[in-house]
Amino acid sequence: MLEVKGLTCGYDRRFLLQDINFKVRKGEFLGIIGPNGSGKTTLLRAITKVLRPEKGEIILDGKDINHYGFKELARKIAVVSQKVDSFALNLTVKEYVLLGRIPFRKRFQFLETRRDKEIAHKALAITGILSLAQRPIAEMSGGEKQCAIIARALAQEPQVLLLDEPTTHLDIGHQIKILDLIRKLNKERQLTVIIILHDLNLASEYCERLLLLRGGKIYRMGSPEEVLTYPIIEEVYGTLVVVKKSPVSSRPLVCLVPEGIQNASKG
Repeated sequence: MLEVKGLTCGYDRRFLLQDINFKVRKGEFLGIIGPNGSGKTTLLRAITKVLRPEKGEIILDGKDINHYGFKELARKIAVVSQKVDSFALNLTVKEYVLLGRIPFRKRFQFLETRRDKEIAHKALAITGILSLAQRPIAEMSGGEKQCAIIARALAQEPQVLLLDEPTTHLDIGHQIKILDLIRKLNKERQLTVIIILHDLNLASEYCERLLLLRGGKIYRMGSPEEVLTYPIIEEVYGTLVVVKKSPVSSRPLVCLVPEGIQNASKG
């Protein structure tokens, strides 16, 4: 579905990403992890043509993304950001979700079609916010806003869903709700998911494979069991951890070891 080959890119001639190579299968749930400044968001920006690569290729569905127009690309890839853009805060939830249909508008078309409204209705229903359709975005909670952002992305009818830390600033209840929803979409719609997560335990539980970035390069890629080992985490994040099997899922469970406990054990 997606192949990144020899990607080098960055900002103002400073290359954050260097020689990145990986493939994502159709219907896969891939997590991107790594310390702050390792290039996670830069990679998503390159995949969506927001950032032009200095070297390399990004192939989507057998075609170089440079050969896609922005509307055509938006019908293939949808992005879920961390927050609603300020200009949209005065829109109702329904109006906001209908923005996802813009890539399908024909020239000189200014109003939504019946099909646009039906697709937006379905997106609101599957994200559980249909009853909030007439509420202003500004009056929604953080978790509800995140559902609205996902609903707008679904209205684009994408094949690939890119998510940049969608659980940031959410409590654990909303974190699970959002990630359960994304996994449901991944399984039921064969939607390819590429998600940036800071929480290693959430990444372990939900992702089939993990891509670990360090200093703009791929440090390790593989299953959670292959990537989330204590030597790798200590080397990349510079902190002491204990990794066990989750008693619920048997996936890796990363336990932090505070400095006080480290000092006590030495004593």
